[in-house]
Amino acid sequence: MRMKAVIVCASVSHGNTRRVADSMAQVLGAKVVSPEEADLAELAGADLVGFGSGVFYQRLHPRLTDFVKVLPAGRGRAFVFATSGLPELPLAPFTRTLVRLLEGKGFEVDGNFSCRALDTMMPFNLVGGIQKQRPNDGDLAAARAFAARLRDGQEPAS
Repeated sequence: MRMKAVIVCASVSHGNTRRVADSMAQVLGAKVVSPEEADLAELAGADLVGFGSGVFYQRLHPRLTDFVKVLPAGRGRAFVFATSGLPELPLAPFTRTLVRLLEGKGFEVDGNFSCRALDTMMPFNLVGGIQKQRPNDGDLAAARAFAARLRDGQEPAS
């Protein structure tokens, strides 16, 4: 029996988060939708739901977090992913808030994935941005490997 998966992705600046979502979707056979396009009945019927966005000032995009805040309580497996110009801080991971929101909604969060990506927010836009070549082929391969571990029921490395 094939797993049903949906990925909710807020990719707003350069399309990099969408590239990561599409790479994961290839492995999971998932549909990728924006928070505004997400169908609540489809999410409720999915075996696995991914939630991801770019990072803005050490936070996931409000379109995504606001969407999760209004989700009805439910059950199921979920994962979180993000792209960011800067690395995630160990004491204040930018995925923590979304993971806690999802767990509060009844989701079992199976892991999270993040990789570097082009960042042109201030002050980086003054030099044309940072991480200009990211996500690269290695990042997208890592995203696919993460998705394969989720698909196969293995504990993903976070």
